[in-house]
Amino acid sequence: MRDILEAVAAGDLTPAAAEAELRGYATGAAGRFDATRVQRSGVPEAVLADGKAAREIADLATTSLETTGRAIVTRLSGGEVAPVRRAIGDGHPEATIRFHPRARMLVATAPDFEVPALDASVGVVSAGTADAPVAEEAAVTAAEMGATVERVADVGVAAIARLTDRLEDLRSLDVLVVAAGREGALPTVVAGLVDVPVVGLPVSTGYGHGGAGEAALSGMLQSCTALSVVNVDAGFTAGAQAGLIARRLDAARTPDG
Repeated sequence: MRDILEAVAAGDLTPAAAEAELRGYATGAAGRFDATRVQRSGVPEAVLADGKAAREIADLATTSLETTGRAIVTRLSGGEVAPVRRAIGDGHPEATIRFHPRARMLVATAPDFEVPALDASVGVVSAGTADAPVAEEAAVTAAEMGATVERVADVGVAAIARLTDRLEDLRSLDVLVVAAGREGALPTVVAGLVDVPVVGLPVSTGYGHGGAGEAALSGMLQSCTALSVVNVDAGFTAGAQAGLIARRLDAARTPDG
């Protein structure tokens, strides 16, 4: 504890980082940030932008950057991107800030932060173009956990030859996240044709009865093939699940793992 206090006094450690060291979380104006989630669970903490003002998002993202070396923000709206990016950059001009517009995710990293490199691959598969934003959220999340990510897009079952053309590619990957809206058939079909874990990601695309993702979710839950399923539009969760599988595979493949 004395070392931490001396580091704060010397200006080498921010109060937020010191609190994270001592308590596992850091308290800011917008609330308490879970700074030790990645050590505890393997999944990096992310700031959900939905329901928060831009200043609150920026405060939590800055706390994340100061305590973990990285900030991941999900579900940013168009009007929030510039003020959040500016606030992070003003406080930490040395940080690298990347915005993924399709995924609506912002990632900021400190100069000395290194994303883990896992010896494992995650395929993120989407049925149609409308499913891409949620699929991209899964892809960015898995990549931030260290997996090698390959995107396989526009392979919906309405023209199933598009899927069969890519089967060998899918079979070569370690784990698949498969995103689909409408009736959600794609993950079921894929899971019946590959021998790797499949995470079904229902998407709220479609119209009429069940068109907000309910039909896709129900179809995946009732699948007669073996797959796991996350909630509607839960791209971050699907990417995290795939990332956790990738971590285990990497540990098994590492000689001292």
